[in-house]
Amino acid sequence: MRTMYAPWRINYILGPKEKGCFLCIRRSRGYQQRHFILRETQACYVLLNRYPYSAAHLMVVPRRHTADLDALSADELLDFISLTRDAARVLKKAVAAHGINLGANLGRAAGAGLEDHFHFHIVPRWNGDHNFMPVLGDTCVLPEYLEQTYRRLLPYFE
Repeated sequence: MRTMYAPWRINYILGPKEKGCFLCIRRSRGYQQRHFILRETQACYVLLNRYPYSAAHLMVVPRRHTADLDALSADELLDFISLTRDAARVLKKAVAAHGINLGANLGRAAGAGLEDHFHFHIVPRWNGDHNFMPVLGDTCVLPEYLEQTYRRLLPYFE
């Protein structure tokens, strides 16, 4: 049996757990970097997923805590989809993605790990990016630490 090391996970395992919704981010000194926020708009923000399916996996999140897509106002929805479009465009350029998966899981039956705060996942994809690891090893291999990905992507979002 082979061992794969993921030393960045120990901070999550041993660290204090946030109470409440982890997407309802309180603004304080250094919060953007601490939460890997790449861009903020009036109604939404985009950040790196801490537990990604793929390298540079982003999430677009409305600031307002709601599980219901229908609850977003027309202005919030326009801001949300515009930020999603911009983030997908940036990923294509910043990580040379050949394609993008966009997804939202609305409700537990649809696979939502967080049911109470609607968000989109933006996952960059590359031709041939699947190998045996996710299929046979039930393991996702990420090529760099989140902090490095954040620093690499940030200039594209400024």
